[in-house]
Amino acid sequence: MSEAAQAGDGAGLDVARGLLQLATAVQAIYACVSERHDLTPVQARLLCVLLDGPRGMAELAHCFGVEKAALTGLMDRAERRGLARRSPVPGDRRALQATLTDAGRRAAAAFHTEIGAELSRLVAPLAPADREHFRAALAEIIAGCRDHC
Repeated sequence: MSEAAQAGDGAGLDVARGLLQLATAVQAIYACVSERHDLTPVQARLLCVLLDGPRGMAELAHCFGVEKAALTGLMDRAERRGLARRSPVPGDRRALQATLTDAGRRAAAAFHTEIGAELSRLVAPLAPADREHFRAALAEIIAGCRDHC
């Protein structure tokens, strides 16, 4: 069977190739939803990370895998748009933390809701038991990634 046929019907699809194809599909959906919310994908990610609460700038740089200077540029743009702000960390005059503004929280919540709905459509064709198996397998894979990242 040709590679194109295998990709089309899933037969013979190896796990690595399947994960790469799924990652590509998820990234495309993420980019599309980001655009609909007038955000870049990295801005959307920043808002979603900050939706969980304030984060230190060094922690964010590590989370995004970038140097502090690159994160500073991202935060500058988010602040100009009124989506986030930097403030001193209580007890550490030199450290800054990033938090969402009210507008940023609304934007993050709207984006998060829409991306959740869009990504849920990917697994909608699966039977409920298969969705649960997929969810459990994802949880295991993600937990394993934490050990390697």
